[in-house]
Amino acid sequence: MASINNKTIWITGASSGIGEALAYKLSEKGCKLILSARNQEALEIVRDNCNSPELIKILPLDISQYDLMPSKTQEAIKAFDSLDILINNAGISQRSYIIDTDFKVYKKLVDINYLGTVAITKAVLPYFITQQKGHFATVTSLMGKFGSPIRSGYCGSKHALHGFFDVLRMEHEKDHLKVTLVAPGFVQTNIAKNALVGDGKARGHEDEDNANGLTTSDFAGKMIKAIEKEKFEAYMGGKEVLGVYLKRFFPKLLHRTVLKNTAKN
Repeated sequence: MASINNKTIWITGASSGIGEALAYKLSEKGCKLILSARNQEALEIVRDNCNSPELIKILPLDISQYDLMPSKTQEAIKAFDSLDILINNAGISQRSYIIDTDFKVYKKLVDINYLGTVAITKAVLPYFITQQKGHFATVTSLMGKFGSPIRSGYCGSKHALHGFFDVLRMEHEKDHLKVTLVAPGFVQTNIAKNALVGDGKARGHEDEDNANGLTTSDFAGKMIKAIEKEKFEAYMGGKEVLGVYLKRFFPKLLHRTVLKNTAKN
């Protein structure tokens, strides 16, 4: 198992939730961190709450601004003159039925969750190839492995990440690059509260399932272990993780189970 201690790591979506928790855990391990998100003030608060703020650089970033990714990547690498791991964590969710969802919502979900992540990954890739080492760790979702009502666009964007990063792993194994896909279930973040509804506005309230899910600290600890073990994929959560295996072996049973649980909620 490869230790993550003292690595140089770039985290997107680092101003809150999973990204924030990862920053705290990785700081405890002596890592040099580049923290990115749109909200610079929130990033500065996260930095100041870490163990060693002097080992942390702030790099404001809007993941949907694809054209900026090459220049932002150069800034990230120059921060410590190195980069070992890119953690793709930035993303947004959705809560609306297909019939009620404006097309612009699907575009925004794809722009942020998929194309933005692809853009930053492609910008980092040449550096990793040149140094013949590097690790891409991407937060997807269990919704990237199976579907659930009112999450059509979110599911689609997360499924796409699995396809892209599986191919990246295959194409660049020869360059000693690692790819880990981490699929969370219910985690205590604001993802449902910030989810887009049919007209593109934020939903504004949380789900009970998320409120009762893994803490961000527990999730971050599990994700770090998955990265150190260089896992291809890791599924994290409660009983919802079983959906991955039901999808593979008993898809009709999964279909009925998801619909039954949706009806209860």
